[in-house]
Amino acid sequence: MVNAQAGGQWYPPEWPERIRALADGGLTPVVPKRAATVMLLKGTGDGPAVYMLRRRASMAFAGGAYAYPGGGVDPRDDDRHVRWAGPSRAWWADRLGVDGAQAQAIVCAAVRETYEEAGVLLAGPTPDSVVGDTTGDDWEADRAALVARETSFAEFLDRRGLVLRSDLLGAWTRWITPEFEPRRYDTWFFVAALPAGQRTRNASTEADRTVWITPRAAAGAYDRGELLMMPPTIATLRRLAAYGTAAEALDAAPERDLTPVLATARLVGGEIVLSWPGHDEFTQHIPIGGAPA
Repeated sequence: MVNAQAGGQWYPPEWPERIRALADGGLTPVVPKRAATVMLLKGTGDGPAVYMLRRRASMAFAGGAYAYPGGGVDPRDDDRHVRWAGPSRAWWADRLGVDGAQAQAIVCAAVRETYEEAGVLLAGPTPDSVVGDTTGDDWEADRAALVARETSFAEFLDRRGLVLRSDLLGAWTRWITPEFEPRRYDTWFFVAALPAGQRTRNASTEADRTVWITPRAAAGAYDRGELLMMPPTIATLRRLAAYGTAAEALDAAPERDLTPVLATARLVGGEIVLSWPGHDEFTQHIPIGGAPA
């Protein structure tokens, strides 16, 4: 079950109770898991479109909400034998604010999850090339093995003789799930352009619909309450709407602030005030014992 606040903002009904428990000291925050998600872009006559998935309504977390391909880090993504092209692991560590092993894992998760959920692979046989069509049966078997964690991403790349193209990614923003959530993720958002010759497909078992949509159109649908989204999703869409091409967005990525955005909840009088630093539009006032206002 999900609730919508202003526009199409996703709102879980159990938040007020959990926020009160956190404020009262009766809830211990869980440690967030590392995760990565990718805003995959392609050119259209109206500017770049972004690839989005609608999470199945049956999903325990954010069912029915639109999101980007992404997911958690596989512990094996730290493997030091990953074939690598683009900025060094040290460069990525500095950019992402983590150590070298974690930086590799986060970048690997971004590339791997995009392949698992959209069938798009940011890798090639050489440091300056990208694979073409990945829709064949042999590719699908490899993708399914990755999803089932029967093989690691490093093993997959080695067997295929492929190099991960970290230079095709741009780190865009970082959001951490609020402390009162039972499922928490420390998520890095990336931008990337759809490689020539590759096609997206709904390869995710967690999504019942996919769409290519311009950020401006998606934000408008959210404002009208037609598309349900979590705060990080609509926030990134609003920022992406300023760019006329995918290349412009990628060029802007290195200057983007990656200071983590973490929602805070405080008790003020007879209500809980929930806010996301730097994103006033998501502020919610929740009467104690009632629904959000």
